[in-house]
Amino acid sequence: MPSAYIALDKKDAVAPVRRRIFGSFVEHLGRGVYTGIYEPSHPSASDEGFRMDVVELVRELGSTTVRYPGGNFVSGFRWEDSVGPRETRPVRRDLSWHSLESNQIGLDEFARWLKLTDSELMLAVNVATRGILPALDLLEYANHPSGTALSDLRIANGTPDPHNVRMWCLGNEMDGPWQTGFMAADDYGKIAARTAAAMKAADKDLELVVCGSSGSGMPTFGDWERTVLEHCYEHVDYVSCHAYYQELDGDLASFLASPIDMAFFIDAVAATADHVGYKKRSSKKINISFDEWNVWYVKEHEESGAVNDEWRHAPRQLEDVYTVADAVVVGSLLMTLLKRSDRVAAASLAQLVNVIAPIMTEPGGPAWRQTTFYPFSITSRLASGEVIRPVIETSTYTTARHGEVPLVDAVATSDDDRAAVFLVNRHLTEAAQVTVDVRGLGSSVITEALTLADSDVYAKNTLADQHRVTPSANTTAKLADGLLTLELPPVSWTAVALG
Repeated sequence: MPSAYIALDKKDAVAPVRRRIFGSFVEHLGRGVYTGIYEPSHPSASDEGFRMDVVELVRELGSTTVRYPGGNFVSGFRWEDSVGPRETRPVRRDLSWHSLESNQIGLDEFARWLKLTDSELMLAVNVATRGILPALDLLEYANHPSGTALSDLRIANGTPDPHNVRMWCLGNEMDGPWQTGFMAADDYGKIAARTAAAMKAADKDLELVVCGSSGSGMPTFGDWERTVLEHCYEHVDYVSCHAYYQELDGDLASFLASPIDMAFFIDAVAATADHVGYKKRSSKKINISFDEWNVWYVKEHEESGAVNDEWRHAPRQLEDVYTVADAVVVGSLLMTLLKRSDRVAAASLAQLVNVIAPIMTEPGGPAWRQTTFYPFSITSRLASGEVIRPVIETSTYTTARHGEVPLVDAVATSDDDRAAVFLVNRHLTEAAQVTVDVRGLGSSVITEALTLADSDVYAKNTLADQHRVTPSANTTAKLADGLLTLELPPVSWTAVALG
């Protein structure tokens, strides 16, 4: 049986647990909004048409921030279309996802939905096909209290209080040729700098996110960040990272090691940002907003010919159904974000409902939890205080994509009166016996121990079988004399709460 020894001590604190790491993402794509969060005819619908069964699941998920309204969608979006009387809102074509947008849900409605879920709004502006003035207009509409044309328009539209949006994304994936209005790094850096400077002139305390690379495999990766930040370093606060992972060609071993790529991505972007900062003799530190990350079957999407010649409202798109293995990867990616919380200040699981999402719905029917729901919700609930970086002794295994990789990985958090340990076993067939020295955390009792695993690593939760995969109590977990011992099943993710 593989084994691991893990030492945890409060002196190895990385940074405080940043609640914005537990963010999510809603894009006007597929059924993410319509029949996802909004379905006026649904039995659970509120007076405003929001599915309250979905609201309850979002609250359980523990999502703290939501990036909106895109994603690729934002690069063709006119924000003015989505406010005011619904009967006068225009229907537009969305070129990114080849569908029709009714604009029945816009900024004001979405902000009210966020209040139901206790989430913070992270708003994206269209710098790809619009520019500085529309961004300033949106900022005025969203945040100015009253007494100006656009703030008074918001009030007339039924929203007397400003939305007070603090985090703003300056476009989306501007390095990607799939993006409407994509640009070279030099061109984007200049427009991002001018837009950011103008927005900061309106409100110096805004937190602005500039687009980094759409993935560590992009041919311009590294050079993109350097060039963009040389233009706008002093005007922005975060640089974005986006990454999606999937099992390719039956290589489950490499897929389970996806966090190796995520850690490399974060470290490389942080180093590049610091290089620009040192070059500019700046005392400022640029943090990372990892505002798109998930498992996504991109290859299958590209091969399916999902984009066709039809223009439809809210078609079924990107409705990936996730497996146990996918959930283990999602849990371990979230562990990686926590480990790097000294630089990753915000993150967004992409997306929230129906579209590559932890929550699924059926029009007129139920809402249910995908397998990936559980590691996110449990980590969001248990993580608090400081992130503790562990010292891990474990054997490795060989992967085709990532070389030698530890079989067992872990991270912990510690608060005044509680702690939590999150663990993953990547072995494909064997359980791992793990000992965790928690004397440095001052813990003396196990309050909860949950493991997500299954004899079928490709088991899924579906409309027909919504509870096929759920976490179960890990009855092997024992704590004595400051040593936590437990057994981790093969291809599993585990959380242990301590008091």
